[in-house]
Amino acid sequence: DSEGLLRIKEENQKHYRRAQRHQEKKEKIQRHNRTVGDLVEKKTCDLRTQYERLAKLRRTHILELTSVIFPIEEVKTSLRDPADVSSESDNAMTSSTVSKLAEARRTTYLSGRWVCDDHNGDTSISITGPWITLPNNGDYSAYYNWMEEKKTTQGPDMEHNNPAHTISAALCYATQLVNTLSLILDVNLPKKLCNRQVKTGGESVNHEFCGENLSRHKFTRAVKKLNANILHLCFSQHVNLDLLHPLHTLRNLMYLVSPDTENLGR
Repeated sequence: DSEGLLRIKEENQKHYRRAQRHQEKKEKIQRHNRTVGDLVEKKTCDLRTQYERLAKLRRTHILELTSVIFPIEEVKTSLRDPADVSSESDNAMTSSTVSKLAEARRTTYLSGRWVCDDHNGDTSISITGPWITLPNNGDYSAYYNWMEEKKTTQGPDMEHNNPAHTISAALCYATQLVNTLSLILDVNLPKKLCNRQVKTGGESVNHEFCGENLSRHKFTRAVKKLNANILHLCFSQHVNLDLLHPLHTLRNLMYLVSPDTENLGR
């Protein structure tokens, strides 16, 4: 029994010495973890600072881009509300008629259905200059009408002072701006839209909007892709969702590149 007790004591001493070594190793690992944790925290802080600097640099580039090359502004027309004009010319007009006229003015027939739109043509959004604008309500039917007229009428009068040319040019510039913004912000766009002329297999592929005349289906499809890309960029920069509308191409783009957008460049 004495010999057995002695062996047990020796084993206990070995376990105790091993436990001490493990405790020292544990303390060493804890010190290493604290050192690495402090280093990671410092690196994280440095990375956050670099992200902020990068965001400011991106923001500066975007504001320069949209102030010098692609300025986007709201262009207001001087049209008066027909309800006001009618009420002035006819004092006996009832208030219900006035309200109906005002409601009709805020309604637009778009793609086979009536759409409520508070702006309804009072304002347009210009890009690169006040002469290149898009309707605020997203109604690009002038392009469709122009295509239909070109099928039946040929002549020089069809090629000048046509709003379809303005719509095509504005959408072309908007596509160029969106593709450039995606590069600056390092955000991949969900839809691919070409904004330059490239050659593939010996054939030239033109810009979606400034190439050959598009059919209504192709034009509508291209506009939807452009609107989807703009909304994607707006979501990535945390633009206020209450300001966005899926059909307002240039207005959404204007909100995206506005100096008031706090997260622009993130």
